[in-house]
Amino acid sequence: MRTRSVALLALAALGGTLFAAPAAAASPVDKILRRMTLPEKVGQLFTGYVYGSDATTASADNRRLYGVDTPAEVVAKYHLGGVIYFTWTNSLQNPRQIAALSNGLQAAATAATGVPLEISTDQEHGVVSRMPAPATQFPGGMALGAGRNPADAYRTGQVTGAELRAVGITQAWAPDADVNVNPANPVIGVRSFGSDPGLVASLTASQVLGFQLGANTSAAAKHFPGHGDTATDSHTGLPVITHTREQWQRIDAPPFKAAIAAGVDAIMSAHIVVPALDPAGDPATLSKPIITGLLRGELGYRGVIVSDSLEMAGVRQKYGDDRVPVLALKAGVDMLLMPPDPQVAFDAVLGAVASGELTEARIDESVRRVLALKQKRGLLSWTPVDPAAAELSVGSAEHLRVAQSVTDRTVTAIRNDTGLLPYAAAGKKIFVTGWNSSAYNTVPVLARELGATSLITNLPDDKKIAEAVTAASAVDLTVVLTSKAWDTTVTDPGGRQQALVKALIATGRPVVVVAVRDPYDLASLPGVTTYLATYSYTEVSMKSLAKVLLGAVPPRGKLPVEIPGHYPYGYGLTWRVP
Repeated sequence: MRTRSVALLALAALGGTLFAAPAAAASPVDKILRRMTLPEKVGQLFTGYVYGSDATTASADNRRLYGVDTPAEVVAKYHLGGVIYFTWTNSLQNPRQIAALSNGLQAAATAATGVPLEISTDQEHGVVSRMPAPATQFPGGMALGAGRNPADAYRTGQVTGAELRAVGITQAWAPDADVNVNPANPVIGVRSFGSDPGLVASLTASQVLGFQLGANTSAAAKHFPGHGDTATDSHTGLPVITHTREQWQRIDAPPFKAAIAAGVDAIMSAHIVVPALDPAGDPATLSKPIITGLLRGELGYRGVIVSDSLEMAGVRQKYGDDRVPVLALKAGVDMLLMPPDPQVAFDAVLGAVASGELTEARIDESVRRVLALKQKRGLLSWTPVDPAAAELSVGSAEHLRVAQSVTDRTVTAIRNDTGLLPYAAAGKKIFVTGWNSSAYNTVPVLARELGATSLITNLPDDKKIAEAVTAASAVDLTVVLTSKAWDTTVTDPGGRQQALVKALIATGRPVVVVAVRDPYDLASLPGVTTYLATYSYTEVSMKSLAKVLLGAVPPRGKLPVEIPGHYPYGYGLTWRVP
């Protein structure tokens, strides 16, 4: 026994090679990483847009931006890790086209590097919605906040994720996890679930699970560390958030903590300055104390961190386009979204590695996260999607039924002082006017549902207001739609919507005012006695609104924000319906 022990000790001293366990097989991620060149690795860290409805059609815009002609050539030249779709790049026309484009781009990526793309788009719904008809539309974040139902947030993510996945889109830049505590917020507003951190956290986590567990589509919680209390749009300026660290912990952090607990695949950084979190004055995207110290360290996030678009002014004011991608990677960001000059950005990262400012080990760290995410969602064994099946899935009858059911629970009645609603429409004439979304035909759709006449006014001049007043004077009920009527600086200079509402009320005829975006409009509309909020101007929201107005369903929504000086968070009327 002693002889055997001595022998074992001797073997141990020599390294124990005779008894060593076999080396673990390299993971698919490690195998890919080992064979990649440095330029291929760097390419994996960029997500850009490409112009064209299919992968092989030449575009002068691609030539101008990338130096090559077709989307496939762009992907191959830069070894892109991801592509983001927009309508203005001609990427999003119909399900068959989108599916074919996705297949073509994935074929180009796998031929060039052997690594498929993460294909993405902004599909929050409501005011930020990229998928074209016949895709299923939901009303957006704040409407879901009014509905108060985590199961509805899950269903929204599940249906949306399924339709994206059907056309080859694997990453949704949603949900918005910002807590909108500033009514004057010009960039978040109804994109947020609301002003209560607990509500936003619950719905954020539920929607993440809907996307990822329900549809195998990556979600991204945005915009870290929280963009809900700003009066500056980071697309055009650099917002400064004055929350203390205690306020950040109490207000902004809970939704991101909930998203992390739900296993969110990605978190998007914000181009905002938060002095309490980093006194250096750098936007969060470029802040190591915020990205690495707070998000990675304190919150323990291990997934992919993606920058918001690097074309936005908020990240370009302090540093040049050649410094921004390098500083973002040094801060701890993994994926760089939409650099304004791709060649400059690509060369800057390669140059930073060559100079030692960035190490290849640091590049590997982020590439490994990107590849691990692709493996998690099955992209490393990519197979083409079926365009015919996509056409059947997108906007299916079942999906539309779910969307309508969810939306029917979101309409919020805030004033019904004279008992005008629900309206007994039999034998009555109804007129619909006000603000209209050309993308959704908001006014005509509501008029159709109500059997009404209509007049689109948007931001009306005096002549258009007089026309609306004449029409209102000849009917039994007028329904007027408003959108950010409170904002008389940017959205509605001169307060033309306010003038329209005032003139319609002055007719003495019954008037219902409906805010189809921010519920805050009421504070700028004195004299209104019947007021509702839909938080959304989509077709599905107008159908739900018509049901509430006519008494087919009761209003069930509760304010997910306060209307300062008027109505508290959680307020909402309801009534019995036949």
